[in-house]
Order: sequence, then structure tokens, then C-alpha cells
Amino acid sequence: MRNVALTLGLIAGLIGILVGLFGYGYAELTAQHSQVGEVFGTFDNPGFIRFASFMAPLLAIAGGAMAKMRALWGGGLMLIAAALFYAAFGFNVATMFPIGFAALGGILAIAAGKPDEPTSHF
Repeated sequence: MRNVALTLGLIAGLIGILVGLFGYGYAELTAQHSQVGEVFGTFDNPGFIRFASFMAPLLAIAGGAMAKMRALWGGGLMLIAAALFYAAFGFNVATMFPIGFAALGGILAIAAGKPDEPTSHF
């Protein structure tokens, strides 16, 4: 289960980087050019969008990397990443895979209560 959590966390982070690039870029574009925001709309809280665009993929990748040795911490980071993606961008066609992969990876990492090594993480 830890290997699956690692893989899901990395995939969620890599797809999340693309979502984050578009989210951060659009927040910056509407801040620099208000005409674009008037035509296509603006974010209610662009500072949070910028924060989540950077932190969510970072937490998903870090959580996936930690899943083999520190499954509890890695799982927690992936669940936080999924929550950040959902809070910032909602659940839509662009975010369904990062949210789903990060959440499932987090659940699987936390469910791996007894690791392959003789000591547990609890």
C-alpha cells in the first residue's frame, strides 16, 4: 500500500503542478490587466489561489515521497493537499484527478498501519 500511496502522491503532484500554473497565472493576469478580469471574471481571494497553487502540488509530492518511511505524515500531507485543491479550485474536470489521487494516496498511506519494517509509525 505504501508504494501505491507514493505513486498516487507523485501523480497528483505532477498533475497539480499544471492546475497550479494555470491558477497562479490567471490570478496574476487579472491582477495586472483588469480588463481580462472584467471579461472573464476574477477570483474572490487571489492570494489564497496563489498560495494553494504552490503549496498543494508541493504537499502532494512531499507526502508521496514520505509515504514509504513515514506513512502517517505522508498520508496527512496528501490529505491536506487534496483539501487545498478542493478549497481553492473546487471539484471540476481539471482538479478531479489531483484531488482523487491525493486523497486516495493519503487514505492508503494512513491505512498502512504496520509498515514492512518491524517498527510502526503510530
